[in-house]
Amino acid sequence: MKLAEHVADLEIEARFFGALSVIHPVLLWDARDGATLVDAGYPGQLPDIERALGAQGVRLGELKRILLTHQDIDHIGSADPLVAATGAEVFAHAADTPYIQGEKRLVKMDPARFEERLKMLPEALRDQARLMVSSLPTVKVTRVLRGGEHFPLHGGIDVIPTPGHTPGHVCYYVRSLGLLIAGDALRVENGQLQGPSPTATPDLPAAFASLHRLSTLKIRSVVCYHGGFFDSAPEARIQELADSGPGSTTPSLS
Repeated sequence: MKLAEHVADLEIEARFFGALSVIHPVLLWDARDGATLVDAGYPGQLPDIERALGAQGVRLGELKRILLTHQDIDHIGSADPLVAATGAEVFAHAADTPYIQGEKRLVKMDPARFEERLKMLPEALRDQARLMVSSLPTVKVTRVLRGGEHFPLHGGIDVIPTPGHTPGHVCYYVRSLGLLIAGDALRVENGQLQGPSPTATPDLPAAFASLHRLSTLKIRSVVCYHGGFFDSAPEARIQELADSGPGSTTPSLS
């Protein structure tokens, strides 16, 4: 889906634990800065990402950087193959960097939590799922973020720290478009913007408190990794979510 000139929601189909879904990495590109990809799909999706780039007229070799919103497997899964193919830089917050680089096990892939999730799968898929997470994806982070950075790329991109869904979750705000790339800080369900998923967010009060950071921005549209594009009065809706969700103070994340 084209969002603006040289900005696209890639809308890539993915199957995880037997369920088919659509994920929404965002691509930004121009002649000066090359191509930037926000989030990198599941493991094994390099061919899907390459096809999605090609559909926008962008060659894989033009990819210069990958901005990760956080450590989850569906966001970092194909980052390392992308780096191997392109030499792209990888940006991620310091609090999630040890997990992304494999120095710590991904927060949501600890054995006890994962085995609980397996109980919800059909028997035929359990061994497949165990095999997939026996070798979790990693990638070297070359630009460690602290939150609050501004990059003069593609009309200006601000890094907004939004911890809760993971310790180092960030959103990216494209100033020139008023576009919020929300990762998993928000989601779209049945056409409505919602807060972070309760079942996938270890610190839900912090995640909702983080929405206060977003409510200060001039947002014309949002892309959520799960659910995609939303542009129906997003500022008002984010403020409503921030005020009504658990937690009421802006979190500190140095």
